[in-house]
Amino acid sequence: MNWNVQHANPARSRQQAGWIAGQPIDVAVLTEVSASHGATALIQELTDYGFTVCCPTGPGSDYRVLIASRIGKLESCPQIQTTHLPHRCVATRLHLNHDDATPQTVGIVGLYVPSRGNRERRNVDKRAFQNAVTRLIRRLPALIGVNGPVLITGDLNVVEPDHQPTLKVFGAWEYDFYRAFSAAGYTDAYRHLHPHQPDHSWYGRSGAGYRIDHAFCSSEHVVQSCEYDQRPRRNRLSDHAAMTLVLQWRY
Repeated sequence: MNWNVQHANPARSRQQAGWIAGQPIDVAVLTEVSASHGATALIQELTDYGFTVCCPTGPGSDYRVLIASRIGKLESCPQIQTTHLPHRCVATRLHLNHDDATPQTVGIVGLYVPSRGNRERRNVDKRAFQNAVTRLIRRLPALIGVNGPVLITGDLNVVEPDHQPTLKVFGAWEYDFYRAFSAAGYTDAYRHLHPHQPDHSWYGRSGAGYRIDHAFCSSEHVVQSCEYDQRPRRNRLSDHAAMTLVLQWRY
């Protein structure tokens, strides 16, 4: 599951953790995690529900990315960082059968791309972070060192070039960031399974829908399903829908 939790306070973080624990998922990648007490509550609740949690600290009050798993052995890869806002790119290695002689490992990377920012820093952090991610993603499989697929997922704050409805707010450099994943050998999991179906994970004040939460996989053949779950958005647990994926491959 990939889900933007909308900088939830401790009370809502506990509600979110309970909802996550009740879903048929093994791994959760959460973005826009509050650096204040919300992160602490979310980490504690998920741990109590049986998840192993990876959530590096960041500077000041900036948002974090959290990855949690209740299967296998989750290993942080702190040496893999972007050159800008490194706490918004969290890389992990998941050992699925770590007791075997030849463990099966997969890479799970969570991203939270900054929004355009205030007038003083309009697009500065967003563009710098996107450029840093673009330089990194091609090297990720070798850097993480897994024998299974690598999944990159999160809130990228960008839509695909032919997004419906058409959104004029995005510039060519932002669409280039979306294209950078396919250029590096990754497949847009949702678009791979739904070539023509529009769906959205967030809605603006005008009511227009945006598909800004994405998942890119290093192997298109392992993607079995990919959907947006609107229930947490409709129930006001967050202003984003959750994105769920099923990956399957032979050991």
